[in-house]
Amino acid sequence: MDEARKAELANYSDKIGEGNLVPLWDRLRSLVTPEPKSPCQPHLWRYDAIRPVLLEAGTLLTAKEAERRVLILENPGMPGESKITTSLYAGIQLIMPGEIAPAHKHSQAAFRFIIEGNGAYTAVDGEKSYMSKGDLILTPSGRWHDHGNESDEPTFWLDGLDIPIVQFLDASFFEHHSDDEHPHVIEDGDSVAMYGSGMMPVDFEVQSPTSPVVKYPYERTRATLNKMKKAGNLDPCHGLKLMYVNPVDGKSAMPTMGAFMQLLPSGFETSSYRSTDATVYSVVEGRGKTKVGERVFEWGPNDTFVVPSWHHHQHFAGDECVLFSYSDRPVQQALGLWREDRGNR
Repeated sequence: MDEARKAELANYSDKIGEGNLVPLWDRLRSLVTPEPKSPCQPHLWRYDAIRPVLLEAGTLLTAKEAERRVLILENPGMPGESKITTSLYAGIQLIMPGEIAPAHKHSQAAFRFIIEGNGAYTAVDGEKSYMSKGDLILTPSGRWHDHGNESDEPTFWLDGLDIPIVQFLDASFFEHHSDDEHPHVIEDGDSVAMYGSGMMPVDFEVQSPTSPVVKYPYERTRATLNKMKKAGNLDPCHGLKLMYVNPVDGKSAMPTMGAFMQLLPSGFETSSYRSTDATVYSVVEGRGKTKVGERVFEWGPNDTFVVPSWHHHQHFAGDECVLFSYSDRPVQQALGLWREDRGNR
């Protein structure tokens, strides 16, 4: 294109810009990319570095003063945005012995994946679920929830929320409860027994797309992985991998966030894999490393790392390893957008 035509088009763009109009031909390649393109970067957060500074925060303000004493895991590719991926939030929360994090509710769905400690709890709409390492506790959208610690040791967990999705949709609401604790009227394990044992009340009516099971105990998850290990049938890309499901319909336990647990036998190396859902991993057991593109992250228990969308990656297990992960896969699948590539590079 000659200079005269370029000048003419530039003048045209300036003219229509006064009416808040923009020519698509100037932006098409940035709006519709040949492959996923994201500022999200692969990164590893070491728990050994997070734990002491979070404990320091425990000496500076109480759980009630902070409302939630959390250090956000902010992706280095998106500084200032409080995101670990473009669509998801992650943070490490601490509650000290005797503390209560006050009851509130919000539009954002959340889960708690327990990293360290026993005897603290999350209460969701009155169901008090006690925490043990590796447990997954759901907090569906719009439900009252509070946290407390009845033990004599600090408790840490990974918070996963769909905050960026809700922000994008301009659908955020937040409300404090009149008391620090919502009345605790349902015993620990009630929802697992009622809905997660292959049976449920005959007159059960679906009220939410989120699973009615509040807590998925790690003891049961690990036992299932052990059964799978005995049966063999390792997937070359995932080893042995489970998805947390809603027992009502067999779909993801939460509509905006998919949660998974996988076991990699000692010495197992996965095939190269990539998918459109950027994925956050939390190491439950074992040591190993993950290669993301040309970067290699060595990890151990309680470390957290993120693999961006459509990035080739491989896991290499040293010991027998168990990895928890979550992503926005349910959203992508519901919209017909999710894609995976199981081939080698």
